[in-house]
Amino acid sequence: MNEKSKMIYDYVRDVASYAGTPSVRDICTALGIKSPSTVHRYLNELEKEGLITRSNDKHRYISLTQDKAVLVPIYGTIPAGQPITAVENIDGYVAVSNFRGEARELFALKVHGESMIEAGILNGDIAILRSTPTAENGQIVAAMVHEDEATLKRFYKEDGRFRLQPENSSMEPIFSDSAVILGVLVALYRDYEK
Repeated sequence: MNEKSKMIYDYVRDVASYAGTPSVRDICTALGIKSPSTVHRYLNELEKEGLITRSNDKHRYISLTQDKAVLVPIYGTIPAGQPITAVENIDGYVAVSNFRGEARELFALKVHGESMIEAGILNGDIAILRSTPTAENGQIVAAMVHEDEATLKRFYKEDGRFRLQPENSSMEPIFSDSAVILGVLVALYRDYEK
């Protein structure tokens, strides 16, 4: 999902909370979009993502899905392999349904590499994480090591240092005297149509 889709979804959600769902014309006016066909295109994307439903039998036919999905920003790629320099650019959004807790605590990263395949985390998956500076032994985390290098691994603190353990028996763990936890894995998203 791109920024404009998120903007339309947020507007529909906000208006629905106090005035019912808006019409396509309402969306155009409120968001400064000139073409109704542009709004329809983004509404089609939102419907495909399962964030809204539409029926053509009434004038205001947009409705939110019942499960109250939240949109989580995707902040680039995280290696499931050797650490690489972390880059924070919003690459889109992923919808997360039935989430318990604060949506603003969530962020997502695209997984690159195969170091976590034995935990069921594959290259191309989107890891959804809860932002936190701490983790328990055995949790899967996104962690910064060596100043600005990030990786996705299973976390252990032992003998006064950190072990970031891959879930791939052909790979060695990363040992570090310092590690900054960015977040703990709470869910995965996998697209089978790519």
